[in-house]
Amino acid sequence: MSLATVIIPTRFESTRFPGKVLADRTGKPLIEHVYERASQAKLVSDVIVATDDERIIDAVEKFGGKAVLTRSDHPNGTSRIAEIAVDIAADLIVNVQGDEPEIQPEHIDLAISTLNDHESSVMATIASPFADDEDPADPNIVKVVVGGDGSALYFSRSLIPYDRDGKSKLRPLKHIGLYVYRKEFLLKYVSLPATDLEQTEKLEQLRVLEHGYKIAVAIANVKYHGIDTLQHYQAFVERYRESQRTAP
Repeated sequence: MSLATVIIPTRFESTRFPGKVLADRTGKPLIEHVYERASQAKLVSDVIVATDDERIIDAVEKFGGKAVLTRSDHPNGTSRIAEIAVDIAADLIVNVQGDEPEIQPEHIDLAISTLNDHESSVMATIASPFADDEDPADPNIVKVVVGGDGSALYFSRSLIPYDRDGKSKLRPLKHIGLYVYRKEFLLKYVSLPATDLEQTEKLEQLRVLEHGYKIAVAIANVKYHGIDTLQHYQAFVERYRESQRTAP
């Protein structure tokens, strides 16, 4: 089984919460929580932060992590990780978002093993049932439909599949933005032309499907969320402090 390198693409700027990756009310910057979680995955051989901001480089090096300075003109995180993946001696590259401090290491391992098990796929990702307090019709939550072979059929912000008769036992699956790439495909992906569906839905992964490649999908019960706002961060801080109080 191929081991993987995790690359965490990280920017300082954020529309709703600028500087969130360096927020440190837990006693650690947010990026350190993400780095620690990724490092706990058993199928991961290395973890690297990719950023265009010296402040993030300094913070990562301060806690003993690895960070690489990238160009500042990348249109997205995938492009950013591809820049440094060229020089990494790993068959698989994992894209872990820099604002997910509660990501489960076992889910990273699951995505890696799923790609190892699907030789015809160039990528793997995770899908999850919806929680009771989540609305499957919310366009901010991306949905995925998975075929019988475990590959993604389509991703959408719309509610899919549509239960026309209201009798289906199928339940929608939300897409979790954790990706594992075969390195050679990641380097190819960034040169593929953007596609109409990708631009319509504003979902990068549709470029993969439209160009005829397969994305393997693992199913897991995922309860954590990324930190998008100050309110999200405050809630995370409270959960973290509670976990520290109740730790044996």
